Amino acid sequence: MSTFYVTTPIYYPNSEPHAGNAYTTIAADVLARYHRLKGNKVCFLTGVDEHAANVYNAAKKEGLSPQAYCDKIAPTFVKLWERLNISHDIFFRTTSDLHKRGAQKFLNVLYDNGDVYKGKYEGYYCLSCEEFFSEKELTDEKICPVHKLPLQWLEEENYFFRLSKYQDRLLAHIHENPDFVYPVARRNELLNFLESGLQDVSISRASLSWGIPFPFDPEHIIYIWIEALSNYITALGYETSSEHYQTFWPADVHMMGKDITRFHALLWPAMLMAANLPLPKHIVGHGWLTKNGEALSKTRGIFIDMDGDIATYGVDAFRYYLLREFSFGNDGDYRPARLHARYNADLANDLGNLLNRVLGLVNKNFEAIPTPTTPGEFDDEVKEMAQTTVDKLDEHINTFAFDTALETIWEFVRRINRYIQQTQVWTLAKPETKPRMGTILYNSLEALRLISVLISPFIPETAEKIQKQIGLADFDTVAEWGCLPAGLTVSKGEPIFPRIDTKEQKQPQPEAAVSFADFQKLDLRVALILAVEPIEGADRLLKLQVDLGTEKRQVVAGIAEHYKPEALVGKQVIVVANLEPATIRNVESHGMILAGSGDSVVLATLETEMPLGTQVR
Repeated sequence: MSTFYVTTPIYYPNSEPHAGNAYTTIAADVLARYHRLKGNKVCFLTGVDEHAANVYNAAKKEGLSPQAYCDKIAPTFVKLWERLNISHDIFFRTTSDLHKRGAQKFLNVLYDNGDVYKGKYEGYYCLSCEEFFSEKELTDEKICPVHKLPLQWLEEENYFFRLSKYQDRLLAHIHENPDFVYPVARRNELLNFLESGLQDVSISRASLSWGIPFPFDPEHIIYIWIEALSNYITALGYETSSEHYQTFWPADVHMMGKDITRFHALLWPAMLMAANLPLPKHIVGHGWLTKNGEALSKTRGIFIDMDGDIATYGVDAFRYYLLREFSFGNDGDYRPARLHARYNADLANDLGNLLNRVLGLVNKNFEAIPTPTTPGEFDDEVKEMAQTTVDKLDEHINTFAFDTALETIWEFVRRINRYIQQTQVWTLAKPETKPRMGTILYNSLEALRLISVLISPFIPETAEKIQKQIGLADFDTVAEWGCLPAGLTVSKGEPIFPRIDTKEQKQPQPEAAVSFADFQKLDLRVALILAVEPIEGADRLLKLQVDLGTEKRQVVAGIAEHYKPEALVGKQVIVVANLEPATIRNVESHGMILAGSGDSVVLATLETEMPLGTQVR
């Protein structure tokens, strides 16, 4: 049996968890659930990083000891993970004795191997990052590039780790293992930083008492990042080289936000090299979340209302939106209006209505799931697409392309909806065609069973509901066609995603204001659609050839479900002409067609024809 070890960072418990923590943890949960589905032995680690100075300061503000404060905040993470259906195997706290002993052993190894020495440190320090910044990283204002807060000047005698000694080995490792750091943008950032030269790093603090003492100098405590990174091995039982540690180390995936990638991809591997331990296989630094185009900010009241959105749409819809809406390596803009649209279009319409429709036809015409005895047109195509979907899913998840993975599954969902339409199964209830009707409905139910298996890492509650409604008592994890037993009694079927009308939706906050100068940067032009064709394997996309008067361009638009290609040819539309080129499903797109979107998509057109290339202001 193969093993799979995935981790989130351990989060600072200086306040309750936020949506950024949830985003990382849900992504790691998908990986853990997917590998369990494949039959792998999985360890999924998450937890809290308690010995931080900002935790100490937060406790002081509340008049609590640091330990009492951590004991108060740590359960809020556990509670949120339960609500988000996180399937972690270990919730680790760095105030545990297991961690303290393991971290001290790890530091002793670095010291005994000659990679720790004592010296004087002075520099600018960010309390929130718990990080010193070098001169080349500083602005004239001396503010933290992440938190935008003033940096503090610190001077003290510290212990140092010989990070510079491992620069060449780190460079070689990243070059020889191109998938060590994901995405490519993070990898390139790290290579640029490496090639500019590494400096030895301070790994102790003499001015703080809240932390783990150095094993060979109790006047110093272990710098929070050194201690925190070691949790990935101490939680497994590194101190005693336990069976759990030997089974799961090295980690397969360290998952985190992009702001802490450098610690994980440079400092952590260098320390492991110094300790002669194997390195993790993948360091994944995802993008940040914004809200309606603005950076999240407690002070400005810009936050993602997880509680409100989960109460309205359910936890699976929240998980689905986070993983489907954004390309995982890039920053993602969380828009409640888009959550609403995806809920109704993808979950209620595409998946929910398919299940209700099939169950309704089975209940109306059969006592139980019919035996498939009469194959016909489209059956083989559906079965082949089922296998293709399984194969593609593995490829996408292995490259952390969660959005593409879900789109691949939903292409199959939409294919089964078309299968129902193409076969007009509701017309086949007469005795002479009823065996064919039974076969079509069996295939549709088997497709739904397979879909439930494939979506289970992403939206596990929904997967279980589908299987219960189609008559399976225990959750079936087999991702192969033909495993649904005939003869099961299906339920009448409660809607798994009841449609939510706009009037029931909470009113979204106003979009962020855009200055007129920023608006003028957009080059909007009148264009004529010359030709349109579908894109293979992408049900929602069309490839358009448009004429801007002075040039012709190719544009990809997500309007296939709302417009037939032949209906678009000859239309005048408005194109964003100065948009950066993008590659979508391996097709280049040089611009964007303007459209209004909600529950449906409507192109922005002109009341009367205008000369091609006319600028729209």
